[in-house]
Amino acid sequence: MPLLGTRASFWTAGAVVALALWTSACPTMTYPLYQAEWGVSTTAITWIFAAYPITLIPVLIIFGDLSDHIGRRASILVGLAAELTGALLFAVAGDVVWLLIGRVFMGIGVGLSISPASVAMVEFSAPGKEKRAGALSTAISALGIGLAMLVGGALTEYGPFPLHLDFFVLAVSIAAVACLVLCMPRHTADETKEPWRIRPIVIPRGSRVVFVAGAIAFASSFLLGAIVLPLGAKIAHQLAGSSNALVTGALLSVFAACITVFALVARRMSVWHLVVLGAAGSLAAVWLFVLTGVEHSLALFFLASAVAGAAYAFDFAGGLTVFNRYAAPHHRAGMVSGGYLIGYAAQGVGAPALGAVVTAHGLMPGLLTGATAFGAFFVVVLIGGLTVLAPLHRHANQGTVNGAASASVPEAVPAADMEVGGP
Repeated sequence: MPLLGTRASFWTAGAVVALALWTSACPTMTYPLYQAEWGVSTTAITWIFAAYPITLIPVLIIFGDLSDHIGRRASILVGLAAELTGALLFAVAGDVVWLLIGRVFMGIGVGLSISPASVAMVEFSAPGKEKRAGALSTAISALGIGLAMLVGGALTEYGPFPLHLDFFVLAVSIAAVACLVLCMPRHTADETKEPWRIRPIVIPRGSRVVFVAGAIAFASSFLLGAIVLPLGAKIAHQLAGSSNALVTGALLSVFAACITVFALVARRMSVWHLVVLGAAGSLAAVWLFVLTGVEHSLALFFLASAVAGAAYAFDFAGGLTVFNRYAAPHHRAGMVSGGYLIGYAAQGVGAPALGAVVTAHGLMPGLLTGATAFGAFFVVVLIGGLTVLAPLHRHANQGTVNGAASASVPEAVPAADMEVGGP
């Protein structure tokens, strides 16, 4: 079987990232149908959503660095097989139990595929283009979310079998990408030759404090997802007045479109600016969703989705750049997996907690509670960016002035040299 070249392998890895986010967001447009046709509560919906990140957590803990040992391609293929199983379970589901099992398989699949695919994008990039790979990974992730919203909205509103067809389309797409992955190189130069064994995710000693600052910024994007993905269609319908699933999907796809646009903008920004702007934008977005409910305005819902998309892009790109930049090559997949672990843990706790409040007290009180709690987290991220990453930013600027920094990536200074490393 002929092997793909470097460029084709880069984009194939990107397709895997897109599929991971499409798989994650695919049920978004069918959640209201499950509630209307099956009588499923909002609490149950958010638990179906949360089964995915909750499953991801042990997968990332146990298998976070698996691809460093067995190869990116092998890990991605196993992950895609699990994603395919999850999509098919949704496609034939007849009750909530099938959906929960399907989400578990989706979580396993994304946990095994997204980290090695993100790392493969870095490894198949030209030298010195780590930030470009991080920005493109963010944009491609947004494409996956956008496909979930638009394809799901169109098939739910106008296609036959609205509870099932969307997932058959996803399954076919996963199978097609898996065929391309089979043609990727079996191994890359940055993998270790040590045999794999179960061990904790390793964060390089000199980068731990910086990693925490990046990880909580990364987690902010997942918390925004805990509002937009399980509840976005419900907010659009009940609070903003949208009655058409395709229109709702189009409005929610603004979230994905803004992720793409601002991910490209993020390529030219320092890590510090990404984290600070991401935290501020996240805080604004959650309160704009609340204002949508107060004013019952589709225009405000559009604005909230757009601001959330921009904030997501900055949070995600900032965190991912920290992980890729401050990890030794043979720890890179483990460090990226550590970031995903913290992000999905935040989402796995935040989504069902928010769903329980919505079920008990209603959508508007739930949004107020979520905006308050999530907003407090975003303030912590903002403080972390100002206190931990600001010294790196200042050092990078000083290095540029003194001619000591790289012209192409001026802030790429080892964390251990910044005197902000962990114990």
